[in-house]
Amino acid sequence: MLLWFERKKLKSAMAEHLYDIEVQISNNSGMIVSAFTLQKENLETLEAISCLAAELGVLPSDFSYTGIKDKKAITYQMMVVKKVTPERLKDIESKLEKKGMRIHNIHSAHQHLRLGQLKGNHFDIVVRDLKHHSHDSPVDLKERISEAMENIEAKGFVNYYGPQRFGQGQNVQTDQIGLALLNEKMVKAVKLFFTPEDTDDPVNNAKRYFLQTEDAKGTLAMLPEFKVREKMLLRALHRYGVNQEGCTKGWLSIPHSMRIFYVHAYCSQVWNEATSYRLKTYGSKVVEGDLVFSEENDESLSLNDKVHVVTALEESANKYSIHQVVLPMVGHSIKYPSNRVGQWYRERLSKDELQMCKFRVPPLQLNIPGCYRHVLKNVQNLSYFLEGSEEGNKVEDNHLNESKVALHISFDLDPSCYATVCLREIMKCDF
Repeated sequence: MLLWFERKKLKSAMAEHLYDIEVQISNNSGMIVSAFTLQKENLETLEAISCLAAELGVLPSDFSYTGIKDKKAITYQMMVVKKVTPERLKDIESKLEKKGMRIHNIHSAHQHLRLGQLKGNHFDIVVRDLKHHSHDSPVDLKERISEAMENIEAKGFVNYYGPQRFGQGQNVQTDQIGLALLNEKMVKAVKLFFTPEDTDDPVNNAKRYFLQTEDAKGTLAMLPEFKVREKMLLRALHRYGVNQEGCTKGWLSIPHSMRIFYVHAYCSQVWNEATSYRLKTYGSKVVEGDLVFSEENDESLSLNDKVHVVTALEESANKYSIHQVVLPMVGHSIKYPSNRVGQWYRERLSKDELQMCKFRVPPLQLNIPGCYRHVLKNVQNLSYFLEGSEEGNKVEDNHLNESKVALHISFDLDPSCYATVCLREIMKCDF
C-alpha cells in the first residue's frame, strides 16, 4: 500500500470531546448527585477517577461515566459522582491542575451515566512536520493528502481496536492478562500485571522487586501514589498472600470496571484477528454465512434477533454490502458466522484453552455476554487544512517543500471507534 505522507511527530494533545449523551438511568434515591466535565492529559480515565475519589473522600465506584478515554491525549468527558455536592467539586479545582486534570461545567444532577451511553466522539488532531517520500515530488504532497481524505470519506476504514486498547509497546499487553483471568489462572494474571518494562524508574523497579520477592508490603512502599490499581492489588496480596485465593481476592479488590477491562482487551484482540482473517479470506464480498446487522429500531428484539446469517441466495443477489457485515466479540450469548470465519473462532479459542469457557468468571464476578461490531466504519464531519511553519498560516498552494507543514484534521466517530486506527488508514502507516 502506498504511503501518502510520513508522520514525523503526532501532537500528543489529541483533543477528544464527548457529545450528545442520552441518559436513561434515573436517580430516584434522593442522594446528592453532581455532574461535571473532566478534562485530563496523560492520565488514564481510571487513574483520574481514583485521584478524584481520594480528593473527595468517596469510592471510585461512586463515579459513573460513558466510556474510557485515551491516556496520551487531552480528553473531555462527562462524569457523574454520588454523595458529592457541586460546591465540594469546586473546592478541589485548584488541586487537580497539578495532576493533569481540570473540571468544568459543574452542576447538580438527577441521573447517573452508564458505559456505552454516548452517541460518539469528536477528535481534533494535529500531525506535524509532514514530509513527502523520496519517490514523490514536493508538489505531490497536497494532492496526496487530498486523495487520502477523499478515500477515507468514501470507503471508511477497518474498525480495528486501536493499540492503546492493549498497551502499546509494553512487554505484557492487557489481553494476555485478560486471557489468564478467563482461564482463572489468578496467580499468573498477577505476575503478568506486575511484569516490568525495560526501564529504570520507580514503578518498574518496584515491579521487579515484587516478582523477585513476592513482598507485597515492601513493593507498596516503593510505588508512587498515582499507581492506584497496583496499590489496591498489593494491599490485598499483603493481607491474603500470593496464592490462588489471595490473588483472587486481590483482583476483587479493584473496581469491576478495571477487572473487566482486561477481559475485554482479550476479546478485542480476538476480534481484530478475526477481522483480518475475514477480509483476507473473503475480501469485500458478502458471502454465505456472514453476519449482518439489522438497522431496525425495534426495542423488543434481542441483540441476536437483530443479527442475520446471510444465505446463499442473498449472496448471489448481492443483497448486502460489506458495511453491513459484523463480527462477534466473543462471549456466552452470541452466535458465530457459519462459514470459515466461524471455524476460525473455534480454533482460536481452542488454542487459548477456552473451548469450554462459559465466558463467566464467578470468582471475579465477571460476566461477558459478547456483542457484535461492524467490520467497517465511516468517518463523519471530516475537515482538514494545512498549516505552514508560521502558526496559523494556512497553506493555499502546492509548494510545500520550503517550510514545515502541519495537518489539522477534525472528524467525528461512532462510539468505540479509534481515531488512531482512522488516522492510520489516512496515512497508510503505523505510528
